[in-house]
Amino acid sequence: MNTRSLKLIRDVLINSGKVTSIEISQDSMYLEFKNVELGNPKSNEEMSLTVRFAEDSFFTVFYNNIWDVDFMSKYDYKKQLLSQEISFDIKEIKFIDFEYLNTFFYNFKSEKSISGVEDFSIHNIRNDFFMLVDTKEVGFAVGGNQMDFFTPFERLDDASLRELSNEWMLYFLNYHLKRNIIKDPMCENHPLVYTKK
Repeated sequence: MNTRSLKLIRDVLINSGKVTSIEISQDSMYLEFKNVELGNPKSNEEMSLTVRFAEDSFFTVFYNNIWDVDFMSKYDYKKQLLSQEISFDIKEIKFIDFEYLNTFFYNFKSEKSISGVEDFSIHNIRNDFFMLVDTKEVGFAVGGNQMDFFTPFERLDDASLRELSNEWMLYFLNYHLKRNIIKDPMCENHPLVYTKK
């Protein structure tokens, strides 16, 4: 995906998105997000977006409280497997941003990494792609040499992402025309609702 599409991915996740699951299977890392601003919610009430990293992939979680990362204790080191439901509200998302990664080292006391690469260090990322997810409780850094995005129905490319984003924006505009008839918390919390002063 191009840079414009990565910015769009950030925009569709940042307003109301949640990180809802993590799955690690050998050299593939999956993060699933719910409440994303893609598609038409009438046809799919809970649109999700899954980001997959592969080829020398890694997953690092930054935390202050060990209980916030209890899900990491379920990782099977022998089989290299983890599949856990989680729930974290998103504060910020960045792609391939070393400067933003440095804030994680200052804002969190501890970190834990999983990678199939023997000499992996979060302080010296050599992967082509990585994503940073900041939440109130924890920070995630996940990356690899291959990055793909999926909805429940398809693998996204630049064109299909733009089309789904346009569908959601039409839904959002239509919602505001009929606001007194229907209620949608995702639309109510959207920044376009508030006028700038």
